[in-house]
Amino acid sequence: MGANSKSAVVTGGASGIGQATAILLAQNGYRVWVGDLQMRDETGSLFDELGIQFRRCDVRYEEQVVDLIANAARPNGHVDVLVNNAGVGLVKPITEVAAAEWDLCLDTNLKAAFLTSKHAIPHMLPQGGSIVNVASNAGLLPRAHDPVYSISKAALVALTKSLALCHSVDKIRVNCVCPGPVGDTGMINADIAAAEDPAAFRQALIDASPLARASQRMISPQEIAETVLYLASESSQMITGTAIAIDGGKSLGVPPIATAR
Repeated sequence: MGANSKSAVVTGGASGIGQATAILLAQNGYRVWVGDLQMRDETGSLFDELGIQFRRCDVRYEEQVVDLIANAARPNGHVDVLVNNAGVGLVKPITEVAAAEWDLCLDTNLKAAFLTSKHAIPHMLPQGGSIVNVASNAGLLPRAHDPVYSISKAALVALTKSLALCHSVDKIRVNCVCPGPVGDTGMINADIAAAEDPAAFRQALIDASPLARASQRMISPQEIAETVLYLASESSQMITGTAIAIDGGKSLGVPPIATAR
């Protein structure tokens, strides 16, 4: 990569969608900084090969976010791309949610995007830049089984639109992707492993999405990363404030009843 290559920050980039995004950005010439809680040895080796820098970062804490952004900006004072991918799930009825669980979910899924945007935006001036938030189909329509998670992602979609309006004058584009169901992510893998019948649970996730059901597969992290790359690139210079559903039609409404063909 050349000395003038653009810089990108990816939170939650050590696995799943974040890892796929960090790798794809690096392969397309970006200098990439990943912030996450821990790094697996095999991932670290791959990142080293691609020149991806890793900083331990708990995105709930401002001082750690400042450190991550400052390191990414250090070569030329500029941050071109911010991908807010770090997130946690919470599957519980509201009556069983502890205040600490609410705080963990909202702080990780929403407050973190506020903190990273707050500190990255000054480094995007005056050239402009791109912020891509990883929301969820849960941010496009409520889900009965995880109301707090849905709240956090709906608020992230609203934050995306508000920041897009606020910073259009600065040539900073702010968009979000709304995935689901995506396989090979820490969140989904943990949910599947915890299910009484993991195979049936996985199939239920697939069946909830019309296209996933038709194809009998989950969405891949790579498919999400491809859209993030597009939103980060100059090809999307006139796109801002969007919430792109990459969920196989899950958020469209009630799907047709499957029939034999």
